[in-house]
Amino acid sequence: MKNTALTHIHESLGAKMVPFAGYNMPVQYEGINVEHETVRNGVGVFDVSHMGEFLIEGEHALDLIQRISSNDASKLQIEDAQYSCMPNATGGIVDDLIIYRVKDQTYLLVVNASNIEKDWDWISSHNHNKASMRNISDAYSLLAIQGPKAVEAMQSISSVDLGAIPFYKFKVADFAGIDHVIISATGYTGSGGFEIYCKNEEVEQVWKRVFEAGKEFGIKPIGLAARDTLRLEMGYCLYGNDINDHTSPIEAGLGWITKFSKDFVNSEGLLAQKENGVERRLRAFELETRGIPRQGYDIVDEAGNKIGTVTSGTMSPSLKKGIGMGFVKTGHTKFGTKIFIQVRNKALPATIVKLPFYKS
Repeated sequence: MKNTALTHIHESLGAKMVPFAGYNMPVQYEGINVEHETVRNGVGVFDVSHMGEFLIEGEHALDLIQRISSNDASKLQIEDAQYSCMPNATGGIVDDLIIYRVKDQTYLLVVNASNIEKDWDWISSHNHNKASMRNISDAYSLLAIQGPKAVEAMQSISSVDLGAIPFYKFKVADFAGIDHVIISATGYTGSGGFEIYCKNEEVEQVWKRVFEAGKEFGIKPIGLAARDTLRLEMGYCLYGNDINDHTSPIEAGLGWITKFSKDFVNSEGLLAQKENGVERRLRAFELETRGIPRQGYDIVDEAGNKIGTVTSGTMSPSLKKGIGMGFVKTGHTKFGTKIFIQVRNKALPATIVKLPFYKS
């Protein structure tokens, strides 16, 4: 197991540590519901330093990124971030990622921890024009400071007007006494806030200053379990659950990041899916009775015929009901459709709903 630069701090705070994507990570501190509500109503901090970071640079950097990603990175201005995915050649997704344009010919790609090696190999295999590539994952840390009070709580430790950074934009500036930190108005919770990228040797100072500044706002450390309930309430896809090597972005509702104004890996195949339709769709549902849907549970129709599979599910701390997402056969995907989730011996009634589940 790898440790992050803050593992010793998490352990000193009494965090429950679990193996995750090859790292020893804090899954919870006080409890999932308390941590979830802290982020929804105040401000909390996640150590997500297990995520991967690649620098792609040089005159051929954009060409490479355009080839391997589904979104149109040519639209990025300096200080822009963009959500995208990397399609594979067979209709699935290698990974989803965020692309940052740091300088004119410098891009930062942030990828999922479990896919770092796979993604690096995939991008390298398409680097025919020899763009400069550097895997800086082991040298950098990432903190997600999330919640509606994040801007107010953190303003005292940066000279940048944090409230003036638009969603999916970033600044390279001073933060917590460290120069040249990436302050990104992004996150995985739907409650606002920032993601902070800094070097491993700087992150302990950042962590301490963040908690000093946030003390009067009730700031708390938050584990990966609450990160999962927060993202699911927003309907954000999790790689390995809702998307993987065998799910296409069209099936997964990611057509909005799949731009056919350029050529990219398997763009012809995905365009055919868009034009001709697909046999299944990723859909959100709410249970109408008590129960908790889990990944892998069958989705069935009224007659008990299997029509899909749950990919993510939980008891929503905000809605106080079972919620989930899953792939459902076309013909059963309209909003308002009644479906059933097979929980052990019972078929629990549910309704297909529009995302997000949580509306602030």
